[in-house]
Order: sequence, then C-alpha cells, then structure tokens
Amino acid sequence: MKDLAMHIIDMLQNSIEAEATKVNLVINEDAVKDTFDIEISDNGRGMDENLKAKIMDPFFTTRTTRRVGLGLPLLKSAAERCDGKINIESALGKGTTVKASFRNSHIDRAPLGNIIDSIINLIASNPELDLIFIHKMNDREIIFDTRKLREQLEDVPLNNPAVVNWIKQYLIENYKKSL
Repeated sequence: MKDLAMHIIDMLQNSIEAEATKVNLVINEDAVKDTFDIEISDNGRGMDENLKAKIMDPFFTTRTTRRVGLGLPLLKSAAERCDGKINIESALGKGTTVKASFRNSHIDRAPLGNIIDSIINLIASNPELDLIFIHKMNDREIIFDTRKLREQLEDVPLNNPAVVNWIKQYLIENYKKSL
C-alpha cells in the first residue's frame, strides 16, 4: 500500500466487518522518540486464540469473497521494514486492538496519506459507527468524536452531505492549526 491511510482504512474495515459499533483510532507521531504509532481498537466480536494465531498468514481470511487476507500481513511487513512491529490483542466477545509502530524517520516509512478523506469516507459509509479519532503530533493533537457530533445534530445523519462537508472542513482547519 502506498500510504499508511490505506492500511488504516483496511483495519477500520476489519472492525466494521467484525460488527463493531465503536472504533478508536489513535495516530501518535513523536519526533523526540522518533516513533509513529497507529492504534485501532474496537468493540467488535473479537477473536479466540485459534483465530488470532492464523491472522498473520496471508493465505488465511474469514471473508468468503476471496481466499487471501493480506491486510494485517502487509501492515506487519510495513512496520517491520521501518524498525517497528505490530501487536494484536483480542478477546472473543470483547473486541480487538491493533497497534502498529514505526520508526518515524525511517526512509522506508510510507507517508500518512490523505487521512482526512479516509475518515470522511468511513463516516459517510458508516454513519451509525461511533468513531473516536485522535491524532497526536508531538505536543499538539486533533480530536474528533462522532458521538459528540451526533448529540448536537440530533436526528440529522452523519452522512448528510452538509454534515460530511462540515466534518471535512473541521478536520482541514484543525490540521492547519496543528501543523
């Protein structure tokens, strides 16, 4: 995958397919520690130890539409290429947490990519999903929580075009302030 946002979308899609209703996405860039971490946790159905042992095999998938599952193996490879690692914690009926760590300055670390459009597409496609998005960049951070927005909007769905446009502008403005 050409950027990390693509890996993030793949992991978020895994959460949705695992019937998660709440997903936390935390990106943490720390220049002092030279780390770039991505953590996605959900309240989906989780995995037992047997399934967890198989998920790094690119020829294993729970999907019925194809016979390979490359998402996690590709993320693991990307992290390891950059002196990082991937850690997966999961419990059946409790959800899953995937954390990928990269050396931030590594020449092979892919750029983050268009995280704003990735978040927008996720929300527009899954307006009922509770998404808590936090992007920490050294001493600055951006926080976006669909639950809080939903409270303010009452009966207006998050995939309403005006709402989607507002979310996009909100994220753009907050990234401009934080960079």
